[in-house]
Amino acid sequence: MAQLIVTIHRSAHEIGGNCIEIATDEGQRLLLDAGRPLATPDGVPAPVPVSLDLSRPPEAVLLSHAHQDHVGLLPVLPASWPVWCGAPTGRLMGLLAGVQGWSIPQTLRHWTSGQEFCVGPFSVTPLLVDHSAFDAHMLLVRACGRSILYTGDFRGHGRKARLLEGIIRRLPATLDALIMEGTNLGRNGEAETEEHIEARLLGCFRAARGRVFVSWSAMNIDRTVSVFKAARRAGRTLAIDLFSAEVLRSLADAGRIPQPHWDGVKVVVTAPLARRLARMGREGLVEELIASRCAMSARALCRRPERWVILSRSSLLRDFCRAGLVPTGDDVWVWSQWQGYKGSADWESQAARLAPCAQLGIHTSGHATGRVLRDFASRLAPRCIIPVHGECWDESAHNFPGLCRLRDGEALRL
Repeated sequence: MAQLIVTIHRSAHEIGGNCIEIATDEGQRLLLDAGRPLATPDGVPAPVPVSLDLSRPPEAVLLSHAHQDHVGLLPVLPASWPVWCGAPTGRLMGLLAGVQGWSIPQTLRHWTSGQEFCVGPFSVTPLLVDHSAFDAHMLLVRACGRSILYTGDFRGHGRKARLLEGIIRRLPATLDALIMEGTNLGRNGEAETEEHIEARLLGCFRAARGRVFVSWSAMNIDRTVSVFKAARRAGRTLAIDLFSAEVLRSLADAGRIPQPHWDGVKVVVTAPLARRLARMGREGLVEELIASRCAMSARALCRRPERWVILSRSSLLRDFCRAGLVPTGDDVWVWSQWQGYKGSADWESQAARLAPCAQLGIHTSGHATGRVLRDFASRLAPRCIIPVHGECWDESAHNFPGLCRLRDGEALRL
């Protein structure tokens, strides 16, 4: 009987940099994600895994979501390779690539969540799942009489947590393999829900006497929703930047997501970002925002400090300070990102400019807790579990019956 061959080209023993291959005996293959290792310095091309054969194209490269540790290898892969993802993921990648100065040489093709499609001998069903990245998917792959589920990154405590139960119900009774992330293995405790994060932000916004600067990723739409809703309930206006405005506009048709023209939102126009977006072909953006009365200058943030919740980033703070904004002891700085980013150049720069402010950490993980991982694997009961995207799988192996530990580049026949 024909077999499938699973190879983890990268991420068997590290968080991020996912690049996983499913192949048939006849050499037809799929790539699941094409990620950049987290340790790769900015401005340096992502290294190609040594075991990945670039001389022959796969049937498709399937991208689970738009985070760099899952898509950042695209610039160094052949332009002729077919790449599939969700349509919102494609738009987000295009925006991020334009602002950060990298490119996507391949043509992107788009799937619809829950609808099966075929590439070569493979049948693929993308399944929308909860994650800190918008439009994240698990991928169910069938071929040669086998069924494999790749989780990508997922969690069970965000605004779309209910999706996880629906995925469990629709999966086949027998899974031959579960390729599963394990980011939070080895970390104790439960994760706060996004609703709890919103409540904590609300308390902060109500208590602060001055401005509240919040550092979060514009790509984390769940967090954008939490910050916006908390700001509105506190009677404050959310001030975002041009890039964040473009992210939200690009997702306007993907659900009820805050938009730049909504009451309670303003877009701060800064010249450096306006010039960069103009080079991306969005030279009319500022005029559009002015026409819809949602644009303002950074100088406006200097007035009525108790009114504002402000998206914070080192480059934005530089522009704000040039416009005359001086942070004070009445202001608050909320770090709403992974704690591991503390100490980065961006964090250090923000910390220096916001030194007078009280500092808080209000964040929750974008990944499933150990309990959710164990429950998910137990309910699916696959014939084998292939761990990826984690550093503590060996210590947790006893909790996952059927664990098949691979090394990067090692092949497993199913």
